[in-house]
Parts: sequence; C-alpha cells; structure tokens
Amino acid sequence: MIEPSSQATETKAIETRADRKAQVGRKLLRRSPSGLRSFTRVSQLPVGGADRVRFRRALLAWYDRHGRDLPWRKTSDPYAIWLSEIMLQQTRVAAVLDHYRIFLERFPNVAALAEASEDNVLAAWSGLGYYRRARMLHQCAREIVQRADGRFPEKSEELRELPGIGRYTAAAVASIAFAETVALVDGNVERVLQRISGKNLTASQYWKRAEELLSKSRPGDFNQAMMELGATACLPREPRCQVCPVREWCVTRGEVSRPKATDRQEKREIWCALERRAGRVRLVKRPRKASLMAGMWELPQWTELPHASATEALWRTFRHSITVTDYRVRVLRDWTAPVTMPAPQGKWVAIEKIPQLPITGLTRKILKADGII
Repeated sequence: MIEPSSQATETKAIETRADRKAQVGRKLLRRSPSGLRSFTRVSQLPVGGADRVRFRRALLAWYDRHGRDLPWRKTSDPYAIWLSEIMLQQTRVAAVLDHYRIFLERFPNVAALAEASEDNVLAAWSGLGYYRRARMLHQCAREIVQRADGRFPEKSEELRELPGIGRYTAAAVASIAFAETVALVDGNVERVLQRISGKNLTASQYWKRAEELLSKSRPGDFNQAMMELGATACLPREPRCQVCPVREWCVTRGEVSRPKATDRQEKREIWCALERRAGRVRLVKRPRKASLMAGMWELPQWTELPHASATEALWRTFRHSITVTDYRVRVLRDWTAPVTMPAPQGKWVAIEKIPQLPITGLTRKILKADGII
C-alpha cells in the first residue's frame, strides 16, 4: 500500500511529466507552406490543464470582438432564447432573422404563444419549414403555462422534461438564459472538437469533451462562442484557419477524414396550378394526418402533367427541397382545366387573408414570385 506522502510525490511526478510532454509537443510545431503552424504529433498536444484556461480566454476574447450581432444575443429572456434555438434547428441564420422578429411581434411571450391557435402559429412559422418544430413549440408553450404559470425551468434536466426540448436545446437555454454550467454540442461544435482532437469521436465523447473545455464563469457565452467559431471560421469545406483564435490547439487545421456520405436525395417532379379570380387564389388544405406539413395550405398539384393542354399554360419552373427530396416544380398559371377532368379541389381564398394562413414554403415561394404576397 502506498503511503500518503509517497502517493502525493508520485502524483506530482506524473503531473510534471505531463507538463513536459505538452512542452515537447509545442516544440514540435512547424511552419507549413501557407504560413500556418501545424502539429506533427497529435498525442502530445492535449488541450488540458493550463492550456484549457488559455483556450477559453482566447475563444471568449475572439467572440467578444467578432461575434455576430444577432437579436437573440441581446436578451436573457429564456422565451426569446428558446424560440431562436428552435428556429435555428436545420435552418440558416439569414433565413431565421425576419421570421424571428415577426414571430416575437405576434407572440411576445410564452403566454401569448400558448393562447394562440395552432393555425395562427403555423401561419407565423410559414416559410421556415420543418413544421413539426412549430407544433412542438406550441405544445411546449402550453405545458409551461400549465405547469409553472409561464415560468421557464432554470435547469437543463428540468427543461428536457418538456415536449420538443432535447439535450442540446435544454443546455442552450439553461446556459445562456440562466448561466448553468452545462455544455452543448451541435454540428458546429462537433466539427470544432473533431478538428481539435484530430479524430472522429463518439456522441458521448463529444459531449464529454465539450464539458471539459466549458468556461465555468461564462458558460452561455462560451457555448455561443464555440457555435460561432464553427459557423464563421471552422467551416466544413474551407476552414478559415488564419482567423481562428484557437488554432494553437488545433491538430488537423482542416478536415478529418470521414466515410463518404451517400447521396440520399430523391428527384421528383410535380405540377402546380396558380389560379386567380377577383382578388382570390385557389388553395387546398393538406390532410390533418399527412406525414408532412399536415393541415397546411398549398396550391392544387399533380404528380404528372394533368392534361396535354396544360403545357400551354406553363409559367415557371421552380426547384424546391423537402427533407431528402429535390422537387422540380412546374407551375401552370391561370390554366382552365377541360370539363372532362374532375372538378378542381380546394377553395378560393382572398389574397389579403393568405398571410394569416399556414401555407407551405413552396406555395409561399410561388406566390411571392408572382407578386401576390
């Protein structure tokens, strides 16, 4: 059995050897032809101990100077932060900005969102896609009001008990709004961690690594800084290593090899009819039990050319993607179907009422192109 004094001496010796290994690792840095420093031996360059402190300081100082000026970064309101996180899932920041502002104007707090009808929520969400997010957002708002009179839980574990809030969203809201010392991992953070470590990690390893690096004094800012780094500098295909504040600790300076992803996109063609009559447009409501965009309004459509005469009314062709399907959309404008065809589906909707309806993203794209909305 090791005596306490001997154990302390041995521990100190181990720490000293680790420090020496880190120092040796730094001496192995060399200049690449591009002028950037690159590492020659991955195993000798861990981000640990004092290096973690320097890593945090460098990243946070960069974020303070170069972080994008985004509206959800100007508030500590958990509702506004939660809304932004849900909107940003699988959606670019540029596409979210206007929707975020309009949505907050219409539903300024969680109580207002909870009281709204689902159709009004979907109408405000229209154009962002992935409408299940909007339905879960609405359901979650109602539960927050019912459970706690509109007060958001302050801990990530409590937030995860709410519908539509997973580990990432819970950590984002808890750390940014309530300064809980909990790390998060999204696609951007995963890429940063992958390049720093020099290898592909498992999901649990990514989360563990994020927790190890997390700043305990500024957890919310640190989490946002890691995401910002991945979104603006540590890019997927052309990383901007020359502006990266933590390149000193990066092993790869670029890509880590990954198995090549297979192309899952399916190609399809559909035909849509844009019919206008006396300030109205014909729209069709999707079934409530549809697997995609249930209850949304759209233009009448067919999976093939509805009639030979329709080619004369072809107005424009659009490209549109939904999940794993790429659509080529051929739009007929003011086409009159032959009397031999079944009666047209849908109902005539006044143009001024369309903004209050939950319309599909494709329908919004077509109506905007024609100047209707």
